[in-house]
Amino acid sequence: MTSGFRALHPVTLFLFYGGLLLCGMLLFHPVFLLTGIVLLVSLIVIQKHGGTIVKMLPLYLLIGIAIVVINPLISHRGRYILFYFMDQPITLESVLYGVTMLLSLTLILLTSLSYNYNVTTDKFMYLFARLVPQSALVVMMALRFVPLLRRRLSQITLVQRTRGISVHEGSLTKRMRDGMTLVKVLLVWSLEEALQSADSMKARGYGTTKRTAYVVHRMDRRDRWLTGCLSILILVIMVGSALGWGRAVIYPRMQSMVFSMEDWILYVCFGIYMLIPVIVEGKEWLSWKYSK
Repeated sequence: MTSGFRALHPVTLFLFYGGLLLCGMLLFHPVFLLTGIVLLVSLIVIQKHGGTIVKMLPLYLLIGIAIVVINPLISHRGRYILFYFMDQPITLESVLYGVTMLLSLTLILLTSLSYNYNVTTDKFMYLFARLVPQSALVVMMALRFVPLLRRRLSQITLVQRTRGISVHEGSLTKRMRDGMTLVKVLLVWSLEEALQSADSMKARGYGTTKRTAYVVHRMDRRDRWLTGCLSILILVIMVGSALGWGRAVIYPRMQSMVFSMEDWILYVCFGIYMLIPVIVEGKEWLSWKYSK
């Protein structure tokens, strides 16, 4: 049974994740971004979806190390020089900017991870299929094809290995030839299924009339209240960001990271915004735990 934060209305869920992506780009401050990451990870863990983070951790670390290392090597702006590398100054500002970029990218990646779990394909189609049916279908299929093709390629690889076709054995020429064979089988399989899906959709009259929803999502009082709160908080964050609040000034000279009164106001709003799904999910988890 779906409950907690995932059971909210699709409009509320989409509003939260859209606003969170916006916050990840507008609030360029280490404290804001780190707070968002901690609370978002808490939500994912409470939803018992933390194993996905563990699987994606090597990729995140690789991207993070690349950003933190490359930025100081290509950007030498800043007043505080830490040391010299190959006669090039490595400044504190460039290192801090790289770390802040890493936190911003991590928040965006975690947002995408949590979004894929909470906003399912039927919820996405419920939101956009009536407005832009063709575009919604294309986007949904594009998002679906990435994990689907990976799964199919793994199946094809296991089957073809019994015939001696493998990209892990033999000379470079053989592995390249076997790799092309695997890709060819994958493309043929995918194109054949795409034709079958197109024929099936045409036979069922897709797009000839106004689309109906398989699952009707009704917005109750809690959904309306949370949607209103999230909308107000997003508006405050956007206005505050436009006024320069919640942004760390690093270039050309790093300024103090101490919060002003305006920064504290924006930080409290952002903290409440991030706490809403954690509170909703945590309340549901506690209710389930103590009801046994």
